[in-house]
Amino acid sequence: MPIKINLLAEAQIAEGLRRSDPVKRAIFIGALLVALALVWSSSLQLEAMIAKRDLNQVQIGIDSRTNEYQHALVSQGRVAEANKKLDALHNLSNSRFLQGNFLNALQQATVDNVQLMRMRVDQSYFKVEGSPNQTNNGHVVVGRPATTTEKIVMSLDARDYSATPGDQVNKFKSAIAAQTYFKAMLDKTNGVQLISISPSQIGFDGKPFTLFTVECNFLEQTR
Repeated sequence: MPIKINLLAEAQIAEGLRRSDPVKRAIFIGALLVALALVWSSSLQLEAMIAKRDLNQVQIGIDSRTNEYQHALVSQGRVAEANKKLDALHNLSNSRFLQGNFLNALQQATVDNVQLMRMRVDQSYFKVEGSPNQTNNGHVVVGRPATTTEKIVMSLDARDYSATPGDQVNKFKSAIAAQTYFKAMLDKTNGVQLISISPSQIGFDGKPFTLFTVECNFLEQTR
């Protein structure tokens, strides 16, 4: 019976031991773990890139809405300013000084033997600057509108040619103050004032007369 001798048995045993070396296995496992870590890190980086892209898109949308909101606030402010001006024009139209009403009232405040010689109306306006609208934390703070104060003074030069010149002056003042229109429109304290009165003098017709001036102060109107 032949005897089989494996001359490579010793080398094969050495090769098996080499392959089963724990250091080699550790290196292999470590390399595998490093590869897995790189794959995981890459996936995280990819997810971060996708999230950043989505964030940028959301931020662009927010900025777009913010710009639209700011434009809306500006438009709202302009509309409010236009409404204020329109209201001011309506108020001015409704409360403006009407010469027709004034003249109609004046012809109703007559006194015997008193002749109106001249009438003068002075209208003065004093403007106070306003403040613009402001935006505070997304809210429109309406500013203070500009105002204009109207002051009207009427001067009446008249002649008293009664039997005793000067006696009708106070009656003329009282007639002006008691007339319905002037009673509502004139200042309650100094509505009708006697500004000047001249000594008695003789006219071309030989009759004595006295010249006097009455001043009427209207209520100040602020618009």
